[in-house]
Amino acid sequence: MDISLLGPLAAHERGACVVPTAGKPRQVLALLALNADRMVTVSTLMEEIWGQAVPRSAATTLQTYILQLRRLISAALAGDPSREAKDVLVTQHGGYLLRVRPGTVDTQEFGRLAAHGRAAFEAGDHTDAAEVLRRALDLWRGPALVDVRAGSVLELEVLRMDEDRLAVQELCIEANLMLGRHAELVPELRVLMARHPMHESFCAQLMIAHYRSGSAWRALEAYQRLRAGLVEELGLEPSARLQRLQRAVLAGDPGLEALPAGLKSPSTRGF
Repeated sequence: MDISLLGPLAAHERGACVVPTAGKPRQVLALLALNADRMVTVSTLMEEIWGQAVPRSAATTLQTYILQLRRLISAALAGDPSREAKDVLVTQHGGYLLRVRPGTVDTQEFGRLAAHGRAAFEAGDHTDAAEVLRRALDLWRGPALVDVRAGSVLELEVLRMDEDRLAVQELCIEANLMLGRHAELVPELRVLMARHPMHESFCAQLMIAHYRSGSAWRALEAYQRLRAGLVEELGLEPSARLQRLQRAVLAGDPGLEALPAGLKSPSTRGF
């Protein structure tokens, strides 16, 4: 089964869609897919679907949802004598497990590429890191599970995925800054700052990209915009790290300069 969770929910078996149209069965499939090849307990599935108000009929209703999913899978498997729906959506003691082939769930592939990219970055191979992390980000087709109603369990999973995406974006940009790709990063960073106006790491990267592109005043403008938002919304000043970066821009600190082609530029993490 090929499963996409980094955007609208999609699941196909032998080219046939196995995503139910009803809301609660979609929640069940999404939660099973997020935990592919790992058992999800009945209690976790019930918490996702009904929260704290679990009805007396919950066990029977959940079994109905599982049956609906198996019917869709069974229809997709028609003509394949080697597998049955119960071999894909497996009943285990205390829960259910969705069995998939390696590399067929986009969240798992995202995690694999992200780990590879982080390892390359830490090893100083910023070219490989930038390439692999960009491939990980390209797996996203929009907000995670954007068309699935999220209960208490899925809500936390979606939050975790969003945070993982931001961390990978930050590291990918850092790798590209190290490679001297300052001007081409400015548009992407401006969009990210518009979406996350109080994200200090993206602001620091935008300041560096502007400065190394010959626009120190734009770097200071980015700082002031973030500071105004922090003060107005939270009553806080930017972090000491960002204040040091602002002072470095004002002073024209040589440590901010990009290095000649072929040499790695200083990291924004030094401020």
